[in-house]
Amino acid sequence: MASNGVKYNIHTLQNGLRVVLVPMAGAKTATVVVMAGTGSRYEDKKENGLAHFLEHMFFKGTKKRPSARLISEELDAIGSVYNAFTAKDRTAYYAKVGSRYLDTALDVISDIFLNSTLPGKEIAKERGAIIQEIDMYEDMPMRTIDNVFDELIFGGEHPLGRTILGPKENIRTFMRKDFASYLKHHYTPENTVVCVAGAIAEQKVLGAVKKSFGRIKKSPGPKFVPFESMQISPRVAIKEKKTDQTQLMIGVPSYPYAHKDEYVLEVLSTILGGGMSSRLFLEVREKRGLAYSVHAMVEKYPDTGYFAVQAGVEHGKLQKAVSTILAEFRKIKNEKVKDAELKKAKAHIKGTLTLALETSDAVAAHAATSLISLGKIRTLEEIIKGIDKVKAKDVERVAKDLLRTEGLN
Repeated sequence: MASNGVKYNIHTLQNGLRVVLVPMAGAKTATVVVMAGTGSRYEDKKENGLAHFLEHMFFKGTKKRPSARLISEELDAIGSVYNAFTAKDRTAYYAKVGSRYLDTALDVISDIFLNSTLPGKEIAKERGAIIQEIDMYEDMPMRTIDNVFDELIFGGEHPLGRTILGPKENIRTFMRKDFASYLKHHYTPENTVVCVAGAIAEQKVLGAVKKSFGRIKKSPGPKFVPFESMQISPRVAIKEKKTDQTQLMIGVPSYPYAHKDEYVLEVLSTILGGGMSSRLFLEVREKRGLAYSVHAMVEKYPDTGYFAVQAGVEHGKLQKAVSTILAEFRKIKNEKVKDAELKKAKAHIKGTLTLALETSDAVAAHAATSLISLGKIRTLEEIIKGIDKVKAKDVERVAKDLLRTEGLN
């Protein structure tokens, strides 16, 4: 598959693991991403926080590199930008380097992914670090509000409604055997994608990946609990905290990945809250000075999704902000979007996406995420084509479909 001069070459190893190689002409960097299709939505209540804790443990030592310090020193010594993240449905480990250091980056990332020793004494120490991470986000209302909103829209009993970091009481009780068992059942080859993008020698990289990752035994991957929205009336969640500003999110259940109206929703979201000339930015910030930050977002999973608007406002202006946002919801349902505004929204999406997919790390992350979530890679061309097809009447139809009083959260 080719896209903006970028070709995605997918190889499936015998054990089911997928390797994506993306040579990028003119790149001076290369990025290795190893992504597993697991995360907090694959945990039960007692395990909540385990996927994220395990991601931290991967950096604590392997047989070849017995300590966290040896791993980080080796990557720091080649000037690498490296990290890992855990989401609700995927976990990834990556390193970006100047292309001549690719062999080292690939070796280190493969080693931590495949050969982590999960040292017991490190588990005890890392508990403290993760509890500090939970407290750090707790002190950042802009970050905590996602958790409050997810619990409201998905419910606290569904894995999607729980936090990625998990509750502190879980963090304090996880034992080495919990990590080992989770690793075995979730980090399976069919559930893993290795992507290397940038200035690369394809055959050499493929050989190295086959050698290291080809050894994992084939085994069935994890299953998630599907989510179906049963909402019949609007819902509100309030978290009390002493802050200088009220953070708010207003959202509705929306479409999963690969839904026929997925691109229409992107356009709708951009018209309402993408960029500084979007309707919400102009109404909430420019016209009324109610917020500094206001934007719309679309969150997607294979089986569900939501559309939401987030803003930070003065405590006393909360009601005014909410009614201003809802007035914009009403307007986009009842009045057709004019051609110029539709064109501008499309250009905004295509521009930001093209710019975003300029670097090797972004290309690698996009390819891996796309394969894990969709089972195929969506090229830039394909997305642009989907965006271009959206008409004003589609936007109106999707607005009427999603922006309903009974669906509000």
